Amino acid sequence: MEQIQPKRKGLEDILNHGDGIIFLETSDTIQPQPLVLCAVESAARVYQDRPVVFFLKGLTELDLEDYEKNTLRYFPTLSSQDNIYIFPLITDDIFNSTPLLPWYKKINPKKEMYWIHILADSIRLALIWKYGGIYMDTDIISIRPVPYQNFLAAEYPRTSSNGAFGFSARHNFTWKCMEYFVEDYNGEIWGHQGPFLFTRVIREICDLPDFKDVEDISCGNISFLNIQRFYPIAYGHWQHFYQVWETLPTFNDSYAIHLWNYMNQYEQRTMVPGSNTLVEHLYKKHCPSTYGALQRNESLYV
Repeated sequence: MEQIQPKRKGLEDILNHGDGIIFLETSDTIQPQPLVLCAVESAARVYQDRPVVFFLKGLTELDLEDYEKNTLRYFPTLSSQDNIYIFPLITDDIFNSTPLLPWYKKINPKKEMYWIHILADSIRLALIWKYGGIYMDTDIISIRPVPYQNFLAAEYPRTSSNGAFGFSARHNFTWKCMEYFVEDYNGEIWGHQGPFLFTRVIREICDLPDFKDVEDISCGNISFLNIQRFYPIAYGHWQHFYQVWETLPTFNDSYAIHLWNYMNQYEQRTMVPGSNTLVEHLYKKHCPSTYGALQRNESLYV
């Protein structure tokens, strides 16, 4: 008798509980940097009871009947975590039923200076509004769970990032951000559709005070998280990740650590096994499968 294979879970089945952890790759690569794989692996280890969904734009041209079966095996360092799901990034579906769809239909990406970033800014909003959950950039290494459902992560005092945030589905904040994204669109200013947008909207809701020590700020039902929660090392000191520390920081006040890979685009520094740098210690502890493959000089892709 032929054995009946269980039906594979679709995107709606995985994310409809509102507890997903979402990552995006909006370039066309299907071989993301090791830091990306480390970010996804670390989240899967921290949030073991929640789905971690990684969207790759480069998968859109693959046969959709085969991609679920084959793509996770394509990333062997991720395949050991059974809560990771990989999907192609289909923008029309994601933007459907949001204020972003008309904007997306008429925009000309070739004329946009920061298109990959703007596309990522828009997609993360639509996904979290539709499904709820947590979005994180692919240069964020998770170290412990965020205990809040609705939160923004401060990058500076009274200034929000959009590199990490979480909301329940259909939340007013994410809907308002999508509306403002379209109404006040300006693709010539880096961050205008991202962290600056989040900051404008949250400041309309609350008069944010300065942080007191490492305390968070409550803004209605939104938690405005202390800078230490995701950005314990400021962007101006991003090179510290690639240095040897006499005493390693504990990051006891952090839920995750943003590594500022955008600042690294020109120097292209990477984690080197055996270097004893801070980033090596982070890999070794929080994404051991990715670290082990790099240490053994194994390919990260099949």
